[in-house]
Order: sequence, then structure tokens, then C-alpha cells
Amino acid sequence: MTSALSRSMCAPVLAALALAFGSAAHAEKTQLTVYTALETDQIKAYETGFNKAYPDIEIKWVRDSTGVITAKLLAEKANPQADVVMGVAASSLALLDTQHMLIPYAPLNLDGIMAQYRDKKNPPAWFGMDVWGATVCFNTVEAQKKNLPKPETWKDLTKPVYKGMIVMPNPASSGTGFFDVSAWLTLWGDDNGKGGGWKYMDALHENIAQYTHSGSKPCNMAGTGEYPIGISFEYRANTNKAKGAPIDLVFPKEGLGWDLEAVAIHQGTKKLDAAKKLADWASSKDAMKLYGKNFAITAIPGVAEPLANVPADYEKRLVKMDFVATAASRERVLAEWTRRYDAKSEPKK
Repeated sequence: MTSALSRSMCAPVLAALALAFGSAAHAEKTQLTVYTALETDQIKAYETGFNKAYPDIEIKWVRDSTGVITAKLLAEKANPQADVVMGVAASSLALLDTQHMLIPYAPLNLDGIMAQYRDKKNPPAWFGMDVWGATVCFNTVEAQKKNLPKPETWKDLTKPVYKGMIVMPNPASSGTGFFDVSAWLTLWGDDNGKGGGWKYMDALHENIAQYTHSGSKPCNMAGTGEYPIGISFEYRANTNKAKGAPIDLVFPKEGLGWDLEAVAIHQGTKKLDAAKKLADWASSKDAMKLYGKNFAITAIPGVAEPLANVPADYEKRLVKMDFVATAASRERVLAEWTRRYDAKSEPKK
């Protein structure tokens, strides 16, 4: 009788203790706020990979296009909200670094990352995950209907036959759009708005139907046939083609704009240890293997498997990129681009 009574009294106490310990364990989980421009269909796989290594850290993602995330970070400089910036263009991180907004850190696997895919300082302010580069999505079905030839070069896209047939990302909101503009200025000259790169964009503008606020959207629009040609990047092009979109991937012969998806620890973090763990994982071979499922070039070489539809000499086609110089000229270039071409941008939400 006494034993039964003791058991009946103990049961609620034990349940309460279990609940308390469970709540304490849950409360011990560190939450990291990570600002990102990663595609939404990549985030889950990366988060799962990280949590296998560090189950006690929970990631709260804040996602938008590269330009929007960059502007948000700059606007929050006096009251920072992010702990880590991951999957954002290296050119943007180089800009944040000039504003003293990043904490230099050498992640565990830094020695494996190629020199051209990391900040040159030691320890670096940022390091790369993978390269994402320019690709033209060409709808073969719509092209046949409209009797459009397949373009092979950037200059081809200025031909009158393509008038009103092309969509591309706005460089002020899209990292893809920004590396396209940067590449054209590198290939044909800037000269403060008077160089051959601007003359090229003047001619291309005549054929542009709309500038979108996403790097993926032009390829999505080309895939559905809304427009026959979308200037985009290889991950979205390959993904859409794999889903059955009637598109060919074109890698213009003059050279390809590109940027790095990169990682940095934000100066405002109060969770430095957890932020370092995310950086360590993001630089690991396990992480690089996940990036390599989406992109042909990872910051650690020899990890990515060859991707369908991407040429074997892809890396050699990338234009020369100086992230520090690109960051320094960003504001001026975007102001000039906006003045000239923004009238054809889609409305902002």
C-alpha cells in the first residue's frame, strides 16, 4: 500500500523533472542568425549536413537576393542582427570588409581552399564555398517558333533579331546581374561610364524586355517560354533543364562573369564560438561535396563531380575577377547602370 502510494506520488515528480531537463537541454541549443542569398532549394541540404556535425546549433536563415541582403547588412551596420553571412557573393563580403563589419577567421580547412577563392589577408575576412557563373538559358521550342538563331556570344545578343526577347537580372538587386555587368566592364572597358562595356550594355538594352530582381527568374521565364532568352547562372539552368524545361545552356565565348558564394563571421555576433563552428564546417570537404552537387567548381579543388551541360573548360572561361576592386567601384557602377537602364526593371515588391 505504502509502496503503491509512493509510486503514485513519485510519477508526477519524475515527469516534471524529465520535462525540466528536456526544456533545459532544448534551451541550451544555440541559435545562429545567418544571412544568405543561397537558393531556397539548397539551404535544407546544407543545414542538414551542418546539424549532423553540430546538432546543438540551430540556424535561423534570413534569405533574399544578393543585392538586397548586402543593402540590409549595410543598413544594419550600427545595430547588427547577423551572426554569420553565408552563401553571399564574395564581392559583397569584400565591401562589408572595407566597412570593418567582418571578423577575420581562419577556418579549420583553410589550407585546402585555393588562393583565388579566399580573401588574401591572413587570417581571411571571408572564404569561398563555390563559383557560380553566367549562363544563357535558350528556349529551343520558342526559338523554333520565332525562327531565332541560337546565340553563341554576348555580342550575338545585341543583334536586332532578339529585340524584346531577352530578360536579365538587375545588378542592384541580383548578384548574378552584378557579376554580368562587372564581366562586361572587365572585357570591354569601364572608363567611368564611357568605355566599351557601357556601349555593349547600351546595345543589349535595346533587346531587353525586362530586368528582374532575381538571378534565377530569367532562366525560369525562359524555361516556361515567357521569353525565349534568359541571362542567368548555371545552377538554375541545369536544375530547370533537369526538370524538363526545353532549354539549351549557352556559355558565351568571350568570357563568363562569376562570383563566389562565400562565408564570413559578422562583427556584431555575440555567439562567436558557434559562428566559428559553422565556418569550420562550411570549409570542410563534407560541405564542399554538398556544394559540388550544385556547382561545377568548389573552393577546395577536386571535390565537385562533373556537371551535365557544363563544359569541361568552364573554369578557364571565367573572366579575371578582383573582388576588392569590384567592391570599391560597386556604388558608382550601380548608380550609372540605374541611371541608364532601370526604366525596364520589374516593379519591386
